[in-house]
Amino acid sequence: MAQLETPCYVVIFSAKKSADQQGYAKMAERMQTLCSAQPGFIKMLHSTRDDGVSITSCYWQDLASISNWKANTEHQAAQKQGVAQWYDEYEIEIARIERAYHWKR
Repeated sequence: MAQLETPCYVVIFSAKKSADQQGYAKMAERMQTLCSAQPGFIKMLHSTRDDGVSITSCYWQDLASISNWKANTEHQAAQKQGVAQWYDEYEIEIARIERAYHWKR
């Protein structure tokens, strides 16, 4: 972990996955690789709660970088497949980070 340079932005993607996860892991790996190569990308964190909801937080330098990622055609295709197959529901939140703190032993 490292200190974030602020201000920056975070896109929080929370999803409840469907029963049909065929091909999901491969696509998720591809999206992480593609996303991390985008200009303005800072970092991505992912976790899955005990109730099965997955949460991915993707940090960006600015709103333009987020818009460019959203407009990426391969990302758009993955989103369509997610709606058709992999998710029962999802939520996206975008927030500006004004301050960030970091502590390390």
